[in-house]
Amino acid sequence: MNEEYFEEIEEDEIESEQPEREVYEHFRFVVDKGQTLVRIDKYLVNCMAGISRNRIQEAAEIGNIRVNDKSVKSNYRIKPFDIITIHLEYPPSEFEIYPQDIPIDIVYEDEDIIVVNKQPGLVVHPGFGNFDGTLLNAIAWHLKDIPEFDFNDSRIGLVHRIDKDTSGLILLAKTPHAKTHLGKQFFDKTTHRRYQAVVWGNVKQDEGTIIGALARNPQDRMQFMVFPEGENPLAKHAVTHYKVLERLGYTSLVECRLETGRTHQIRVHMKHIGHTLFNDERYGGHIILKGNTTAMYKAFVKNCFYLCPRQALHAKELGFVHPRTGEYMFFDSELPQDMLELIDKWRKYNNVPM
Repeated sequence: MNEEYFEEIEEDEIESEQPEREVYEHFRFVVDKGQTLVRIDKYLVNCMAGISRNRIQEAAEIGNIRVNDKSVKSNYRIKPFDIITIHLEYPPSEFEIYPQDIPIDIVYEDEDIIVVNKQPGLVVHPGFGNFDGTLLNAIAWHLKDIPEFDFNDSRIGLVHRIDKDTSGLILLAKTPHAKTHLGKQFFDKTTHRRYQAVVWGNVKQDEGTIIGALARNPQDRMQFMVFPEGENPLAKHAVTHYKVLERLGYTSLVECRLETGRTHQIRVHMKHIGHTLFNDERYGGHIILKGNTTAMYKAFVKNCFYLCPRQALHAKELGFVHPRTGEYMFFDSELPQDMLELIDKWRKYNNVPM
């Protein structure tokens, strides 16, 4: 059936044709306050990698896409603060979080929150391709002796996310109140987050600000890219402040402070200004982007890739207001060994003083 058919019949006619059935929530999205009106199928294609617009339209036709708890059609235009949920006829059991004994570095914990210094290579939550072995599985193991604690409860858990191959500080909530309170701080952009990264090239400006709205790359939906403000209604406003900490010849050590927290934000913004993160395979940083073509230099860079086999990005600082006490909490983590060795190797290659 085409869209015109569904537009012509009344809402109660649709309901009468569809028997009552039990469905389960699998995905939830909250629309940004600055989002312009756009069809929900276009919006969801931008939010979800690996799913086609046709699949989303089919889900809408059978009532599996809801906005603010009401089923909508694929031509529904989303509005700021809409809560979009996608429901399926089976429970999300493949993503069930169960305890696994995975070593993690817990730097702080109380009855409301946990702060973890995540190692590179650890996925933060289960999903397609990563059904277990995640940070949440490790946290479930850590809390397995507390009977009332259920990490499959969506009202607790991750407050924000960092990529699998990004190391550093990440915050989790142990109570619904904590997650709501902390989530609002991230939404209101009142948290403090600083990262350090090794990027290709000698960054000209000592410091600067990158402003560029982010949306999925239409040619490669596993990537994001920068769009001019207002050009793409699906692109989300993003701001990154950066400062050069050390110049290392053909690379630079930079500090990035997030004003917004978009997916791949630092990785995309730094590439946008010509300084892709070192060894960031998804965005092309895993090949030589700066330097000469000598065999000796190529061998040197190959050794650098071996030392740090992932994008050289670390979530170093995290600050927020405690959800119960109102106290300002601040955490600072050391760079991991792979990035320290990488930086030291570039220093020695370029005779950069410590």
